[in-house]
Amino acid sequence: MPDFSIFLCADRQPEPRSHSGAVLVLLTRCVAETPRVATPIQPRRGRVPTDSEEEWEREEEELPYEVEEQLASGDDTLDLCFRKLRRLPRRVCGCPHLEKLYASNNRLRGLPEGFSELERLRVLALDFNKMFNVPPPVCRLENITRLYLGSNRLTTLPPEFSNLLNLRCLWMENNFFRRFPRQLLHLPVLKSLQLGDNRLRSLPGCLAGMASLRGLWLYGNRFEELPRVLLHMELLEILDVDRNKISRFPDLTRLAGLKLFSYDHNPGKAVPKAQDSVVLVGDGAEEMRQARGEVAEAVTAARAQKEALEAEAVEAAARGARGSRGRGTAIHSILKSRGLSAGQLEGSEGGREEEEEEGEDEFDFEEEEEEEVET
Repeated sequence: MPDFSIFLCADRQPEPRSHSGAVLVLLTRCVAETPRVATPIQPRRGRVPTDSEEEWEREEEELPYEVEEQLASGDDTLDLCFRKLRRLPRRVCGCPHLEKLYASNNRLRGLPEGFSELERLRVLALDFNKMFNVPPPVCRLENITRLYLGSNRLTTLPPEFSNLLNLRCLWMENNFFRRFPRQLLHLPVLKSLQLGDNRLRSLPGCLAGMASLRGLWLYGNRFEELPRVLLHMELLEILDVDRNKISRFPDLTRLAGLKLFSYDHNPGKAVPKAQDSVVLVGDGAEEMRQARGEVAEAVTAARAQKEALEAEAVEAAARGARGSRGRGTAIHSILKSRGLSAGQLEGSEGGREEEEEEGEDEFDFEEEEEEEVET
């Protein structure tokens, strides 16, 4: 039975339930006497009011003065965040110069069909709205590079989503995805993928084919183990698996490009094994960083000491070499004055070279004597 209590007058009390006839008369009288304007009926969510469709759209397209100024300025950026919009004004579709549109934190459920005419749009923020599906016009924005769809009510992606071939950054956190959307596998330049706070339990093996992917956020899902496919994605730089159900982490040293790995708030307490250059965020990571810092300081000190010793040894060797060269020159002068070569006494290469040089000098002297005789 419908609840008529909202129509009862404040200064009258309903009769006891036993007098059903009197209660019905009283209710009828109250309904007849109550003015319509006193208790307006609010439209249910998602339902068009009783007024005409044109009036409803005019009501939704009434924008604050500062937004009107933005539209009239011809700026390539439009900010419609926190406007409580149920529908995006159609006037936006008549701004083909737009490159960045922020419409977060509204009540949008879709977009007008003419929205795809914004061919220059590169950044589109539709997060924190009430969308159950990705609006079809979005899939026709071929130049879009950054798309924010987080905090909606998405469960799947349309097949046409794979047409966004220039998409580089996609955020779809806090939705209701139970399976990894395979449309994403066909996006060749996707670099950053945010799928945190969904309901994923596994990842497809073909995910390794996303060669451009560098950052992957999977926090707040339902993984019970780290998906093995991630161990084959050696170009990943950021991997976040916070707040899952992973009890043990595999060896991550094979991920040569990894720079940050976040594993906090999982059942597993052992610090994952990774390369020393990787920043770890989770239980025991701080202690490991401190230990690594102490080891690094000790290694640096040892290297500095070794370099100092090597430099001292090189300097000592240089001083000895200079002294040896001085003594060798003096001995060579004495031997030459006596008509002997160093090679005759020591059998060294230096002596043989000295003899060859002396022979060359004698040969030159004989040639000079011959020239004098001819003259």
